[in-house]
Amino acid sequence: MLILFDNGTPAPLRYALKGHTVVEATERGWDTFANGELLAAAEAAGFEVLLTTDKNMRFQQNLKGRKLAFVVLGNSQWPVVRRYVERVVVAVDAATPGSYTEVDIPFS
Repeated sequence: MLILFDNGTPAPLRYALKGHTVVEATERGWDTFANGELLAAAEAAGFEVLLTTDKNMRFQQNLKGRKLAFVVLGNSQWPVVRRYVERVVVAVDAATPGSYTEVDIPFS
């Protein structure tokens, strides 16, 4: 799958997503886009999954009918996230167009 890392998604997580192509929003120059612009650009570019730490996106944007799957991390701190990488991998592998999944990652 083609995965877009939103701002705040820990970059080292990309190495755990073997078999997928990962691009960071900053690599595309999309790091200054508002959420609506980011979603439109990602879908137009053929991304299949948006990996983000923005838990409010589902309240701020209409996610119905989207081509993108949304995987939301419960924590953005890599030292914590790396202990729960398998949860993220499972969520990404199970993602389907328009799905929304929050990955529970504690803050300690």
